[in-house]
Amino acid sequence: TPYDFSSGGPGSELWKSTDGGQTWQSLMKNKGMPEGTTGIIGVTISPVNPDRLWTIIENDNGGIFRSDDGGNTWKRTNSDRNLRQRAWYYSRIYADTKDEDKLYVMNVSYHTSVDGGKTFMARNAPHGDHHDLWIAPEDPNRMIIADDGGAQVSYDGGNSWSTYMNQPTAQFYRVTTDNHFPYRIYGAQQDNSAIRINSRSNRSFISSENWESTAGGESAYLAPDPSDNNIVFGGSYGGYLTRYNHHTEMNRAVNVWPDNPIGYGAEGMKYRFQWNFPIFFSPHDTNKIYACSQYLHVSYNGGEKWEIISPDLSRNDSAKLVSSGGPITKDNTGVEYYATIFAAAESPLEKGLLWCGSDDGLLHVSKDGGKNWKNVTPKKLPEWSQINSIEVDPFQKGGLYMAVTRYKHGDYKPYLYYTKNYGETWELIINGIPEEHFTRVIRADRTVKGLLYCGTEYGIYISSDNGQHWQPFQLNLPTVPITDLALKDNDLIIATQGRSFWILDDLNVIWDELSNPTKETELRLFKVSPTVVFGGGNGSKSVIAGTNHPAGVRFFFNIPNIKNSVLLRFIDSNGKIIRTFDSKAPETVNQLTIEKGLNIFNWNGRYEKADAFEGLLMWWGTLDGPVAPPGQYKARLICENDSVEINFEILMDPRTEGTLEDIQAQFEFLLDIRNKVDETHDAIRHMRAVKNQIAALNMRLDSVQHAIVIAEGKRLDSLMTEIESVLYQTKLKSNQDMLNYPIKLNNKLAHIASLASMGSYRPTHQMIAVKDNITQQINQELQKWQAIQNRDLPAYNALIREEKVNVIGVKE
Repeated sequence: TPYDFSSGGPGSELWKSTDGGQTWQSLMKNKGMPEGTTGIIGVTISPVNPDRLWTIIENDNGGIFRSDDGGNTWKRTNSDRNLRQRAWYYSRIYADTKDEDKLYVMNVSYHTSVDGGKTFMARNAPHGDHHDLWIAPEDPNRMIIADDGGAQVSYDGGNSWSTYMNQPTAQFYRVTTDNHFPYRIYGAQQDNSAIRINSRSNRSFISSENWESTAGGESAYLAPDPSDNNIVFGGSYGGYLTRYNHHTEMNRAVNVWPDNPIGYGAEGMKYRFQWNFPIFFSPHDTNKIYACSQYLHVSYNGGEKWEIISPDLSRNDSAKLVSSGGPITKDNTGVEYYATIFAAAESPLEKGLLWCGSDDGLLHVSKDGGKNWKNVTPKKLPEWSQINSIEVDPFQKGGLYMAVTRYKHGDYKPYLYYTKNYGETWELIINGIPEEHFTRVIRADRTVKGLLYCGTEYGIYISSDNGQHWQPFQLNLPTVPITDLALKDNDLIIATQGRSFWILDDLNVIWDELSNPTKETELRLFKVSPTVVFGGGNGSKSVIAGTNHPAGVRFFFNIPNIKNSVLLRFIDSNGKIIRTFDSKAPETVNQLTIEKGLNIFNWNGRYEKADAFEGLLMWWGTLDGPVAPPGQYKARLICENDSVEINFEILMDPRTEGTLEDIQAQFEFLLDIRNKVDETHDAIRHMRAVKNQIAALNMRLDSVQHAIVIAEGKRLDSLMTEIESVLYQTKLKSNQDMLNYPIKLNNKLAHIASLASMGSYRPTHQMIAVKDNITQQINQELQKWQAIQNRDLPAYNALIREEKVNVIGVKE
């Protein structure tokens, strides 16, 4: 039930059939079986000897029982409580596939016996709470174990196990975010720590480096302090509530009432804090934090002192405030405490407007900060429903959405309600959600009025008309219970029960589409939300890390048909083209991959790279163009004779220590370097082409008849080789040849760009000085090359004509 469970009584029996299931015989009266009330039963048969069976039985006189005659007679071999604690939760037993005396029992630890079940040794896989085991029929050393961390594999009979850190199996109950950049996601994960994790990283993936443990425990809400996101409040079962300071890595217990409830039923508790009790800050006062038992509690000093600002807002039915478990094994952790506030919020629109929904089906509202409360439960809401989440309408004062579940009563219907008048009247808004997709959470978009998101047991749904009609919004999300949703910036964040966190980026596409639906024949470039150009992934997947958002700015566009090339062009505020990507571009660096319909393109925000040349090798030097600085830009999509254009904004990284002027100075500095490196490499490439032409010409000339032309060609080759060897280390043939042959001017200048690209800072005086010095040296060499172009090559071609060489001269 919603408030307790029982394991044991009539119907708990072990049965045997010898005719393929046509008839069955109970074995509970056979010799050696325990008498009295029986609960859950686990059974296994030895594949080596089918007459040998073991069973683990929940009973006051329970334990491990063995039969060597197919179940006719039994003997209790072990009664150790470690094997049968929390019997309803475990009671799994497995026989080895090759050794008839070896078996395994699952529990908090897993236990192994090698003497037919008489004695057991406790063991542990990488994570505790072991629930299931598979043993390979042909090789019992090969096993898979399932526990609260996921699944692990052993090839040596359990002496060592694989990791569970390669499985996104975290089960989150709630999700919230903070105001850090990039924003962090917070959640408490079943049988693991509560964590916070960066929504993006500068690297290819979001890895374990990007997450850390935080306040609270495995089950309840988390609440980062709005005035300092490194102060986090978090709860768990038993009324556990901590304040964690990430600055100092100090944790402080601030329980509302620090009375340990373990082993006690709800009837003995002053305050009933269930597994998932709400904790949240006031949107109007950053010093005010709320916590919920059957009462609404408030603290103004970080949990030093708590006040009650409500009556008991549950039904407080004594018949349901009982000890949980039985009739054999009690299980009082505080998790099953009933008649509590399960969802609560203060309206961001109206200070002091408080809503509290209980897990036994009541909703109350206070308009005066908790002084007075009114029961506004929808009249048609079935009794004893669990109000799982509430959401204040961000556009309507007195508006509230409510998601209700009744699956603990065997009712799997969706229940979503909306009021626009402080709960005076309610509307059921479930049209389009299947009958057995019971609802867990509803959230309202902060940008588009009436745009709603709903998480159910089987996935996610979306409505654009305030819940009048819902449609699936699953996309690539696995079919999984959605336990909570959060909206932050341009993203929708999803907490799941067993598949970790997921993020849907770029809600701006939905906002734009709802305001102006796309026609099938329309060339369209969707609006872009203001963006911080930030590092990111490249779309690669990993089994040990999260997929990262791509770097830069993301563009969505619609292509009605594909005939000739499609161009996507980025333009600065002065109308100057920054970069053009082309669907027909021969090189991948500027290629635009398109298909008919909706397309996505990620621009990393960088200007064009400096040119390279064949065989170029450098040591810590970049050819990348600089990142576009904060400001206003245009994107233009061109398809044949049609084009569309949007404006978009690049924002300043809020972590930046300097000013906009500093970033502009960095951009101009890097652009200058890129241009000079580009000019240098163009010169090298041109000189090499000329040298190749001269070499080809000399190969064809008569060494006596055209000795003067050949000599002049060799002289010019020598001049250009000397220039190139100053600009570039021509001896480089492998990536670490630089350790033997020193780098030259092009690499030195490109290295300054690598250093100056670190962070968002104005270039140092030293960078400017070295850059100017190297640039001056490069210019001296380029002037020599310019002189060869202006003077020597024309003279060389004239000499060829005078000598009446029957060939075309070199290109000047």
